[in-house]
Amino acid sequence: MSSPKILKRAIAASLVASAACGLLFGLHYYIAKRLILDSELPEPWRGGLLAALAILGLSLVVQPFAERFVSRPVARFVAWPSSLWMGFAFYLLVLLAATDAIWWLSGGAARAAGEVSGGVWTTSVLRAAVVTVIAFAVGTFSLRSGLRPPDLRRVEIHLARWPTRLDGFRIVQLSDIHIGPILDGGFARALVERVNALAPDLVVITGDLVDGAVKNLRHEVAPFGDLHGRLGVFFVTGNHDHYSGVRSWCDVVEQLGINVLRNEWVEIRDGDSVFDIIGVDDHHGSHFGDGGGEDLVAAFDGRDPERPALLLAHDPSTFKRASELPVDLQISGHTHGGQMWPFGYLVRLVVPFVAGRYRRGGSELYVSSGAGFWGPPMRLFAPAELTEITLRSECVAEAT
Repeated sequence: MSSPKILKRAIAASLVASAACGLLFGLHYYIAKRLILDSELPEPWRGGLLAALAILGLSLVVQPFAERFVSRPVARFVAWPSSLWMGFAFYLLVLLAATDAIWWLSGGAARAAGEVSGGVWTTSVLRAAVVTVIAFAVGTFSLRSGLRPPDLRRVEIHLARWPTRLDGFRIVQLSDIHIGPILDGGFARALVERVNALAPDLVVITGDLVDGAVKNLRHEVAPFGDLHGRLGVFFVTGNHDHYSGVRSWCDVVEQLGINVLRNEWVEIRDGDSVFDIIGVDDHHGSHFGDGGGEDLVAAFDGRDPERPALLLAHDPSTFKRASELPVDLQISGHTHGGQMWPFGYLVRLVVPFVAGRYRRGGSELYVSSGAGFWGPPMRLFAPAELTEITLRSECVAEAT
């Protein structure tokens, strides 16, 4: 890569990092103001809580570097408190913003009515206590949900061009596994055992396999080498795979016997029936150079458009472009189904396809909520899933 491009990307990365740190500081100041400063806590509580809040905020800055540049035990030591704090801080922010909005809409009447003149138990203290207790309760419930094994979700999809002889063809999808400082080889082995017990015709991994460098996580992903699909196992990259060193990870995945598809297609024959599997890089890969990034033109080049096509793309936003092509079904992940309500509403502003099935023209899309998690080990109203997709031929359905 030329020096000007390297410099340009370095400047862009610095600006993004600066903006992120500024936002992080602002959000933590807001929490400190509402929960600690407004409550006028006496020392040493005031100073101790402010110091604890500063350390937790700093852990969010350190954690991404730890998962990529230090040994896994050290990264795990950093990841647990920072990830838990990320989740609890999110609920604190949501609740504080909600109470601020209520008080603003009420014109301050709620605050005035709630204060005890000259007393210690002011509205600010009461709010701080209630918000903290609710955030802790919701966070604890979300933590239990996030650490629970993924649900098995069974989906039937009818496709107009799907071969009648392949009616009932079963695909097991794994997405957004995020093996890293928290989720490890034990989680991987449990997933592999469940997938193999389903005896699928095909297994697809639709990105975000890892969070971390090959040198730290190679052993943790080794169980995926035992995945078995009657007609093969296929993988496409996700944005976190690119963050973690996509070339090295693709080499590792191939060594495990898994087929990596990077803007290319492969023909699948099952008896007299044939269809194509097409895989595209995650579009975020274009930010990292080395030829990465989504390229639908290259991915479809040379294939027979009359054959049924299954597209694997990590980010469901690819569907906006892919639905203009001869794609029968796109299988995606990336969104985690929003992971933590009400965050899904924010996700919808960026990616309109958050979870489940969608249709555009003659193309279908299925978006998995993912098997793992990113950031907080929490899920609220967006359970993790292991997905079994059964493909049905519309010709068979019409005949019956």
